[in-house]
Amino acid sequence: MLSEKRELKVDASSRYQKQMLFHGIGEAGQQKLKDARVLLVGCGALGCVVADAMARAGIGHLKIVDRDFVEISNLQRQVLFTEDDVNAHLPKAVVAGERLRKVNSDIAIETHVADVDHTNVAELATGCDLILDGTDNFEIRYLINDVALELNIPWIFTGCTGSHGQLMPVFPHRTACLRCLMQNPPPPGTTETCDTAGVLGPAIGVIASMQAAMALRILTATDGQSPEECVPLKLTIVDVWDLTFRQVDISRLRERSDCPACRHAERLWLGGQQRSGSTVLCGRNAVQISPSQPVSLLIADISHRLSTAGRVTENAFLVRVDVEDSPLQMTVFPDGRAIVKGTEDPAAAKALYSRYIGG
Repeated sequence: MLSEKRELKVDASSRYQKQMLFHGIGEAGQQKLKDARVLLVGCGALGCVVADAMARAGIGHLKIVDRDFVEISNLQRQVLFTEDDVNAHLPKAVVAGERLRKVNSDIAIETHVADVDHTNVAELATGCDLILDGTDNFEIRYLINDVALELNIPWIFTGCTGSHGQLMPVFPHRTACLRCLMQNPPPPGTTETCDTAGVLGPAIGVIASMQAAMALRILTATDGQSPEECVPLKLTIVDVWDLTFRQVDISRLRERSDCPACRHAERLWLGGQQRSGSTVLCGRNAVQISPSQPVSLLIADISHRLSTAGRVTENAFLVRVDVEDSPLQMTVFPDGRAIVKGTEDPAAAKALYSRYIGG
């Protein structure tokens, strides 16, 4: 493990008693979980379930990164949040951290309100033993794949739409990576999204729980154990509505593919060649705008800039404006990001952003 060993507290035997009774964990496995550092990218539907499972299992250092804030439509499936969080306009990472510290005060929970991109992903991932995918878009997944290959960190690819979801373990340079499976992201309009197919809470729960179980199995693996001995090397696809379960063997996929990422060290997403300044957010009727260069803004300055646009509300983490005589609502973060709600047109979102924030 990359993380520094920390001794279990005296009450750990009672806190984790049932988990340590399980033959796959035991006392040695529980100590490995305590020593582990895990990065969770995204704390929406999948991320909430996984984060909760990791905290309760006793992961020693859990790093949660999410770019978004809590909205009423989240509550159908994002189990760490409440209506109070919606009313307070709080960032998801902040709320998740506060909730989970109340669940387990014996672990370190680090939260970041940030958009994971090529400028910060390596710093976030460095020193971690495992990366968990809690995202809702392929651009970030391919970025995770790149940084995992670059830093030699295992990760678990996960996704969910409608009533079905899938997951696949990736052990860099030893098993198939995401680009072995799909060399490029699917073109827009060719796959289901939560906008077109919706998403069921039970589907989230099943897939995220399977991801959490796989994470525990990877983190408690015996030193020197091969990936094949650690977890089944399969792409698993589950549909909770039809009650179907399907697995595709990927154990030989890397050998059969001439993958540009894991065989030829191509890092298009980590290098910044593949990226966009705006992102249409799944199921939100909203667009995220990211500044071309890193910035650091003061909440008071953002509030002042937006004061002529409409009704402004703020807290310690963000400023929101309901644009006067318009269906648009813009939320701006200190890192310069903004989420413009009320449109899926990147041009309209960018125009509003440029008018009041610049760039």
